[in-house]
Amino acid sequence: MDSNNELAHVLVVDDEGAIRYSVSKTLQRVGYTVNEAASGEEALEAMRKDRYDVVLTDIRMPGLTGVELLKRIKEVAPDAIVILMTGYASLGTAVEALRLGAHDYLIKPSSSQDIRQSVARGVERARNLKRRRALLDAIRSNVSELTRTDVDVVKNIFDDADFDDEPPKMDEPVNEPISTNMTLGPLTIYPGRYQISVDNQPIDLTPTEFDLLLYLAAHRGRVVSCHELVREVRGYTVDEAEAREVIRPHVSNLRRKLKQAGQDADLIVNVRGIGYRLSEQAQ
Repeated sequence: MDSNNELAHVLVVDDEGAIRYSVSKTLQRVGYTVNEAASGEEALEAMRKDRYDVVLTDIRMPGLTGVELLKRIKEVAPDAIVILMTGYASLGTAVEALRLGAHDYLIKPSSSQDIRQSVARGVERARNLKRRRALLDAIRSNVSELTRTDVDVVKNIFDDADFDDEPPKMDEPVNEPISTNMTLGPLTIYPGRYQISVDNQPIDLTPTEFDLLLYLAAHRGRVVSCHELVREVRGYTVDEAEAREVIRPHVSNLRRKLKQAGQDADLIVNVRGIGYRLSEQAQ
């Protein structure tokens, strides 16, 4: 049993009890905490009550299908890692699953080793997301604390000083908080909120859209391949042709949201056959 798995929480979703039992036992043997759901609706109810690192779900189920469940999970728990299972594999379904944010796609019957390896990669991805979120929270907390400390120091200086006249006015008010927001051309980026704004108009982004934009910003000045974007933003590796199919919808959604906010210029430039880069105005 791997002690690193003990804190990982996995939800197995399948309408066939025998499959749920088999997959659950496979994961429990290596230390995962596993719960089961017999339908997509039951899975959503479980996720509203508890937090899961990884959701392993069948695609073909009565009622809410696995693909529909994937969409709903991204709404209620955007950091949860979703792995889809199916006995009816097709390239179209696989691409659609990855486009919607699935971490992996398993063909049933899957070996115990394949299931464990896929879940292990999913758990690692979930922990990376959690570490990144904690780092952002720590940065915001430290900046806020430094701001309060600076204000107290300046206040104490004025309190202790013996001025005959009024204290000198400072160019900037000492109690103005330090902003943790970032500027990217015409955009303002709010770290940790998956949100940007154009001319003070907020735009909500999905975690993938937000991470995609930030990765391009971090590597502005060069063209980033779709293969690299999938690897660094989504956390898995596919060939360039499949990577284009995965990334293209996220870029389209980003452009649509920017246009709706009145941002006419296309900040994300498609370099045909290579990948994407930010336009010059975002440099």
